[in-house]
Amino acid sequence: MDISVPQYDAQGTATGSVSLPSALFGQAPHAAALHAYVKRYLTNQRQGTAKTKQRHEVSGGGIKPWRQKGTGRARSGSNTSPVWVGGGRAFGPRVRHHHEEIPRKVRKLALVSALSLKAQNGAVRVWVRREMEAPKTKVVVSTLGNMGVAGRKTLFLDEGLLPNLAKSCRNVRGLARVRAELANAYEVMRAQELVISPEALARMQEVWAS
Repeated sequence: MDISVPQYDAQGTATGSVSLPSALFGQAPHAAALHAYVKRYLTNQRQGTAKTKQRHEVSGGGIKPWRQKGTGRARSGSNTSPVWVGGGRAFGPRVRHHHEEIPRKVRKLALVSALSLKAQNGAVRVWVRREMEAPKTKVVVSTLGNMGVAGRKTLFLDEGLLPNLAKSCRNVRGLARVRAELANAYEVMRAQELVISPEALARMQEVWAS
C-alpha cells in the first residue's frame, strides 16, 4: 500500500500530494534490525584512542624498594606496581578498534524500518527544490517555515550537484543535508522531520528498493 505525503514547490508552498513507494515507506518496522544498526553506528563513532600506561611503561622500576623480609612492611618488588602511587594502571584501556559490521540486508531492513516509521508518523515531505542563483541561507529558512518544519531537527535527503543550495543549507540550525544513497537508519530516526527531493526519492528506489 502506497503512502501519500504532501509535496511542496521550491518556495515551500503545498502543491498537492505524492505517493511514496511501499517498498521503502510502507513496511512493518523491525525493532531488532533498528537496534542492531543504531548500536553498530554509535560503536563505530568511537575513536578507541583511550590509553593508560601499564607497569612496564611508567618511569621507575629496576631496584627492589626494600629487602624482602625484616622491615615490617609488605613485600614489594617494584615501585611501578599498580598498588603504588605513580605506578602502572592495572587493566586500563588500551588503543583498539571498535569497528563493527552487520550484514547489508540488516542495514537495508533498518533503513526501511526507519523510513516507514517516519511515514507512519506523518513526518515525511517531498520538496521539489531547485538550484539558487546565489547561496542564501534566509531563503532556505523561509522555505522550511512555509513547509512547517522550521525549528525542528530536519534531515534533507537530496541528490545531484546543486552547490548554491548545498551552501545555503549549511548554516541552517537543525538542518542536515545528506545524499540519498548515503542515508542511514540512525540519522533518519534522529531527525524529527524528513524532507526528500524527487531526485533523491528516485535514487533511493534505485539503491535500496531493489
